[in-house]
Amino acid sequence: MTDSLPPHDWPELQRGWVWLCGAGPGDPGLLTLHGLNALRQADVIVYDALVGDGILDWAPQAEKEYAGKRGGKPSAKQRDISLRLVDLARQGKRVLRLKGGDPFVFGRGGEEAQTLVQHGVPIRIVPGITAGIAGLAYAGIPVTHRDVNQSVTFVTGHDHTGAAPTALDWAGIAMGSQVIVIYMGMKHIGQIAARLIDAGRSSSEPVAVTTTATLADQRTVETTLATVEADIQAAGLEPPAIICIGQAVNLRQALDWQAMAGGEAPRNLDPLGRARPAESA
Repeated sequence: MTDSLPPHDWPELQRGWVWLCGAGPGDPGLLTLHGLNALRQADVIVYDALVGDGILDWAPQAEKEYAGKRGGKPSAKQRDISLRLVDLARQGKRVLRLKGGDPFVFGRGGEEAQTLVQHGVPIRIVPGITAGIAGLAYAGIPVTHRDVNQSVTFVTGHDHTGAAPTALDWAGIAMGSQVIVIYMGMKHIGQIAARLIDAGRSSSEPVAVTTTATLADQRTVETTLATVEADIQAAGLEPPAIICIGQAVNLRQALDWQAMAGGEAPRNLDPLGRARPAESA
């Protein structure tokens, strides 16, 4: 264990084991201490597209193998990645599978863990901070606020075929979810927005699209369900992105802490995004 961490009974990454670890949404500071502990011990790191060099630099002793999957681009097949982890473990290596966000939140970490267990490889799961919460927090959007919503639903924007999910009950989500957070949804956001509107969601409902969340080049576009697809195109946004639908988006106008750090003054709004009356003297 590295001397850079405070005293603690830190777990040891043993030879022949695979740890599936969440690297967080991008900002290296959002990696957990257990994640850093794993990086310091690994012989080989198999990492995803959303894991930056700032995190990998904490493991100078380890071999690095890229296994990123990005929509519309040549990518390693999932089964090949899982079997590569098995192979490395059987070589007696200390293997760290490093995935963006949390490995069990739309990260296919469960599939990889199942394959490893089926092949007799011991595993440890190291949770990470997921982009659907932290990415929006960096944009000044709380996914829950007691004056706005008491529920939040996380969905993926595509299924295993790459198409917009057909197995989801969009009508149920539209009527039962006060705030909806969509991972990997930029490609099909037009279809998704249309389904939500058809199911009764207001076409004027606030939407925020945040790209490269928590990194220096993070961008957030505020729009509505009716115009989200056109506004994404007009802004030239590119994935990866987190999309938030619901009244919580309005809170960004008062809670955009990054803008405040840059010298901008927050607007005086209530939790529903309405201007507060001026206080009397």
